[in-house]
Amino acid sequence: MENSRYLDCLAADFARLRAVVPASLTAPVPTCPGWTMADLTRHVGEVYLHKTVAMREGAEPEPWPPKELADEEPVALLDRAYAGLLAEFAARQPADPAGSWYTPDQTVGFWIRRMAQETVIHRIDAELGAGQPVQPVPADLAIDGIDELLKVFVAFSVAEWGDYFTDVLDGSPGRSYTVRTDGAAWRVRTGPRRFEVTDGPGDGTPDVTVTGPPEAVLRWVWNRQSPGEPGGVTVDGAPDAVEELHRCIVLATQ
Repeated sequence: MENSRYLDCLAADFARLRAVVPASLTAPVPTCPGWTMADLTRHVGEVYLHKTVAMREGAEPEPWPPKELADEEPVALLDRAYAGLLAEFAARQPADPAGSWYTPDQTVGFWIRRMAQETVIHRIDAELGAGQPVQPVPADLAIDGIDELLKVFVAFSVAEWGDYFTDVLDGSPGRSYTVRTDGAAWRVRTGPRRFEVTDGPGDGTPDVTVTGPPEAVLRWVWNRQSPGEPGGVTVDGAPDAVEELHRCIVLATQ
């Protein structure tokens, strides 16, 4: 996806998130156990501020968040943070340097992509928390989001911080997964300290196949399916193998 496309998606998803949160701040968010809509709103604002500082100062600020943010009203914090994020994007080129936890890409463009994907997922959270219909996710954004989760979050995290995945992967017999959607597919291979992702369905029969429309697969991998409703994803494979994939995703995205 082009950076301009990410920014367009970011704007649309932020507008939807911003429209549904104010009237439901005390409501629980079913896809974020323990959070209210106020907590979700504050989290998104704090994330925007954190990435703005990472671009401005060239390194991600730690510790985070600053204590004074707890005193700011959540919606006001969200609005201020989003305005600052857009201003920072406008003042820089995508290729400009920016600090990030993802060492292969230390650019502003990384954060443009990441914030577009962050926002669409939390927009879905907000809609579910507010009891509103979940608006469609564009296919290109959904496919990109699946790709980002598998490669940037999980594969990189296992390679970089393998000790965190010991309980999940050290006992793995070595498994293969095909994640397939309209116009895209990925082959995942796991094993002790291993989570490798390649484009395409791969050769041979995988242990697990996950198939569905782009939005449905995005919501499945991010565990953002509507509670009690069919998710539109077909999962074929042994439950313990499916659980291994899910646990890797959860650890990498915490």
